[in-house]
Amino acid sequence: MHRRHLLLAALGVAGAARAHHGWSSFDQDRPLYLEGRVTRAKWQNPHAELVIEVPAGLRVPADLAQRALPAQAAPIDGKALLARAAAPRRKDRQWEIELAPLTRLEAWKVAEIKPGATIGVLGYTFKDEKGEAVLRAEYLFVDGKAYGLRSGPA
Repeated sequence: MHRRHLLLAALGVAGAARAHHGWSSFDQDRPLYLEGRVTRAKWQNPHAELVIEVPAGLRVPADLAQRALPAQAAPIDGKALLARAAAPRRKDRQWEIELAPLTRLEAWKVAEIKPGATIGVLGYTFKDEKGEAVLRAEYLFVDGKAYGLRSGPA
């Protein structure tokens, strides 16, 4: 019986590891911009997750490259990322957004995001946009404020 519990525990850890994507899984050469209405939210560790519904024909806002970005502890060239941002080529209307760990969101003073909220996000998906419609957030835009999620505030 002890072996069975160890096997089940190992399978559970392996499944959790597959579900949690590290930065290396994402194509950081092509930042994507998404915005839409939150349909589901998990405000928990290892990181908060949102599902947003994006409108058909989503385009990058004309003012995105001019938006003010907060200083972060990590060296990120946010202005260059905003200038290179593209809308996704794939046509998925539902995207899962991986945010930062809760401790980092708390450091930025990001209030819990709930279904019904409208957000914008700049981040990365998988190379060539293959696989699941998942975006790892670099910057989060909520209620006119921008939050850098790679590190804590500078």
